[in-house]
Amino acid sequence: MAQKIIGIDPGTLVMGYAIISIDNKKITIESLGVIQLHQYEDHYEKLKKIYEKITYLVTTYQPDELAIEAPFHGKNVQSMLKLGRAQGVAIAAAMMQNIPVSEYAPRTIKQAITGKGSATKEQIAAMLQHMLKIDTLPQFLDATDALSVAVCHYLRQNAITSTPNKAKKTNKSNSWKNFVTNNPDKVKQ
Repeated sequence: MAQKIIGIDPGTLVMGYAIISIDNKKITIESLGVIQLHQYEDHYEKLKKIYEKITYLVTTYQPDELAIEAPFHGKNVQSMLKLGRAQGVAIAAAMMQNIPVSEYAPRTIKQAITGKGSATKEQIAAMLQHMLKIDTLPQFLDATDALSVAVCHYLRQNAITSTPNKAKKTNKSNSWKNFVTNNPDKVKQ
């Protein structure tokens, strides 16, 4: 059975979303796009539209989990407050459908996708295009940002579940005391 993840790049003018499914470690994009919010003057109307669209996506695609980008620290407090509200509404829409939520810092997402925490949106989009063999990138980078959140979540889950097994197999320690204890023949007195 394929695992499904919805990724969200929160925004108050354009919010990106992506739904991916993973089957035998192969990632397939089920839906990729943006919620356009430019036409709504009232901030509360924008929040309502976000809630409706995320609810629609969750009920339509039945994802197992939601991964969302955490707001980064900005200089404009009002913008940060609005962005936090948009993120909160998206989270609430998922939680109302009993979908577990994970939140990732922008730097963590960039690191997972490109290996570089300071990567640009364009670099992330190019890496995703290469990784997932996407023919044409969407018009808005908010959509590929949402895709990067979903893929980051999958990669982080995979790394977490595979790490303990590797540690058990190697059973190595980085301390000198353990080295000396385990290798008395290699230490001169």
